[in-house]
Amino acid sequence: MNLPLVLIVDDNPENLSVIGELLQPQHAVRVANGGERALRLARQVPQPALILLDVMMPGMDGFEVLQRLKAQPETADIPVIFLTALNGPDDEARGLLQGAADYITKPIRPAVLLARVRAQLVLRQAPATWRPQGLDAELQRRTLDHQRLPANALQAMAQLAAEQRACPEEPAWRLPARLRSLAHQLQTLRHDAEVHDTQQMGRLMQAAPWRDIGHLAVPARVLNKPGALDGHERALMQAHALRGAETIAQAAAGLLQPLPLLACAQQLARSHHERWDGSGYPDGLAGKAIPWGARLVALADAYGALRSPRPHRPALTHDMACATVVAGRGTQFDPGVVDAFARCHGEWQAITLQPDEARWA
Repeated sequence: MNLPLVLIVDDNPENLSVIGELLQPQHAVRVANGGERALRLARQVPQPALILLDVMMPGMDGFEVLQRLKAQPETADIPVIFLTALNGPDDEARGLLQGAADYITKPIRPAVLLARVRAQLVLRQAPATWRPQGLDAELQRRTLDHQRLPANALQAMAQLAAEQRACPEEPAWRLPARLRSLAHQLQTLRHDAEVHDTQQMGRLMQAAPWRDIGHLAVPARVLNKPGALDGHERALMQAHALRGAETIAQAAAGLLQPLPLLACAQQLARSHHERWDGSGYPDGLAGKAIPWGARLVALADAYGALRSPRPHRPALTHDMACATVVAGRGTQFDPGVVDAFARCHGEWQAITLQPDEARWA
């Protein structure tokens, strides 16, 4: 298996070592301690799929290295992520305007770095038919890439968050599939505009798998504890809702215009643990004060969690999970959403039993 090659450029040997160890063994790593060596290694076969480039280096700084990389046809298309202690908006704008694909400030947070690297490699591996030619098309491609970047980064972070758990998580496609089934039933029961808004429902299904990216901020010992959480551990766990919303807000902050998908994702991350009776977290919202999408995701998420093993219990059967959901009608869950669930729970069981490989057949 050919691992993607990442070139790390930093004049600090400790940074080279730490980042290199973080990327391995999922990536092949090449390192350079200065600009001149980085330019030579970027042309060396096999060429790197991605360059992580420090800005503040003696002699040739990162901005000059990037400029020279972009000036050479053989290295111009290699995506570059700046790693730097410079965190002013002018510094970030300068790097992006010169052609940097992304900009990460130090101190490096491992989960963020891995997610951004994965996002860039996903874009790098896009089929050639997605890459239009010519100047106008290139400008269009760059615009689309910058819009796509936050979503790809969040997708990667959601996968990393799932991998934090000792017990295997459900395939990510099941949650949107259950939401689609639930929405269909709600459309037959209710006339609310949001239920019939197909664009909003599409965003909800796309954003729902990102609801728990805040788990990256929860220690693995807490996520995987087999017994009851103490007060401090419970607070750490509950903080994931706010941390996830903050992370998505940061992903959206650098965009030239707001993306409705990220606004939806931020809302879901923050509110999917609110309860109908107001006893949830982090804001203690009750009833229809809870965003509509979060009410749907709360039920679908709870069902998926009940059907999955956890350190303190095995996976529940479909009947047991259904009984738990119905028992939460009017306390944990929106009564109307539970009523819709009661009409489609058989479809949810079929979704659970469908092999993951059959989904992509």
